[in-house]
Amino acid sequence: MSEIEHYPVLHREVLQFFKQIKKGYIVDATVGGGGHSYLILKNLPEVKIVGIDKDEYALEKAEEKLKTFKGRYILVKSSFKDIDRILEDLRIKDITGFLFDLGVSTFHLKTERGFSFQRDEFLDMRMDKSQHLTAYKVVNKYPKDLLEKIIFEYGEEKFARRIVKNIIEERKKKPIETTKQLADIVYRSYPPALRRGRIHPATKTFQAIRIEVNNELSEIKEGVSKAIDILNKGGIIQVISFHSLEDRIVKNIFREAKKLKKLDILTKKPITPGKEEIKENPPSRSAKLRAGKKV
Repeated sequence: MSEIEHYPVLHREVLQFFKQIKKGYIVDATVGGGGHSYLILKNLPEVKIVGIDKDEYALEKAEEKLKTFKGRYILVKSSFKDIDRILEDLRIKDITGFLFDLGVSTFHLKTERGFSFQRDEFLDMRMDKSQHLTAYKVVNKYPKDLLEKIIFEYGEEKFARRIVKNIIEERKKKPIETTKQLADIVYRSYPPALRRGRIHPATKTFQAIRIEVNNELSEIKEGVSKAIDILNKGGIIQVISFHSLEDRIVKNIFREAKKLKKLDILTKKPITPGKEEIKENPPSRSAKLRAGKKV
């Protein structure tokens, strides 16, 4: 594994569900640095990969990682919500698996694009650098009510009103340009007794703004629903989510597909990482894996 990408989240469980797939294409809808795809190609010798990512930098890293499997993978710069068009353009129909890993990858946190409040960077947060909306625009230009709604709903942040009040006050004086400025505002907005909890006070606000910038929730709905329709009969779909909003969407899509007799759900409850994996890779602690089999 490269210095940036260690073992991908829940990799043993992902391989376990995919091991029955003997041929065809598995679509890695969030290929990132290629961690999951590498293990799939290594362990399933007859399978090919279509890897999708919005981020050019991610695709460069994936290309580097997967090059020993030349001829067995295709990488595409796009959003997974366009999966139907992508596969049509590639003229690929034999889709036996889908994997969505909805987390922000380790290298995204290291790209100096403002995904992490642990580094002082410009407020960007775009997965796709060609799009116009940035975290800077959300924080500095959005009206109070909309900003409050985003932080409350997408971050499930109970102190949203207080945080936004302080953001508005601060941005009147000068623009909020960096992750440190924003993280400090959020930190000060928390009651002193709650500032030193297990997770940093800024975590939920950063999550909310990232979701807004990248239109993440509607893309999940569209992409996962299309994937179930596209999948071959007997094919496997796996989705790894990292917060309750994502997991709820996936759970509801799977439930609806089961009702319509499109999908058998293979995970009664989502699978979560064991103690060993959390120790090796602390960010994996909030991961939840749901899997289904096309009927």
